[in-house]
Amino acid sequence: MLKRLYPYRFEIFLFSQMAILFGALVIPPALFESILSPILFFINLLAGIVLVSEKKKLMWFLLILVLISTVVFGTSLFENKNEILFNSTRMASYFLFYVIVSLEIIKQVWTAKIVNKNVIFGLISGYISLGLIGFFICLSIEMVFPNSFQGILAGNSLTEGLMYYSYITLLTIGYGDILPITTLAQKAAILIGLMGQIYLVVITAIVVGKYINQSLRAN
Repeated sequence: MLKRLYPYRFEIFLFSQMAILFGALVIPPALFESILSPILFFINLLAGIVLVSEKKKLMWFLLILVLISTVVFGTSLFENKNEILFNSTRMASYFLFYVIVSLEIIKQVWTAKIVNKNVIFGLISGYISLGLIGFFICLSIEMVFPNSFQGILAGNSLTEGLMYYSYITLLTIGYGDILPITTLAQKAAILIGLMGQIYLVVITAIVVGKYINQSLRAN
């Protein structure tokens, strides 16, 4: 099964990411956030496992992380006494998962000899993964140090606001409607911005250079 899916690993991972980010545009937000978003997020985790399935040890490690986060999430639904511990464990598992997957995407894109649509999908999904890493960093900070970010609208959930903030910072748009007001949150903003710029300047430039050389050789 994994061998059949592996050639389409980047497409599956990217499309599940896009569904998470933009599903609320076509589905009522309340329904999407409460039901579909967790399902899509779980699908994205499984897609990440497919992405590293050629490396068995790494695949099993990611499976363990997914299992831990799932067990912790299920336990937190029935046990509220250790909410901080549960949330911290989940965030650490997700953060580590996406760091590993992002590094694997970068490695596969970096070492690709031929630039085709799979490499382009991988390049895009790697950039989106950086936004998810930034989101988990910000969410972890907000959980440990509440009110580290100012400007999240009352009508929006914390996750929606910080997801938006992470990508706006990664893209260096910086509308300023959500502000990091603690030192730790400000350092996180700098880190997210640097990750986005380094990715565009280094990884994207390498892929573009490979494509240009590939086109020249073909001609």
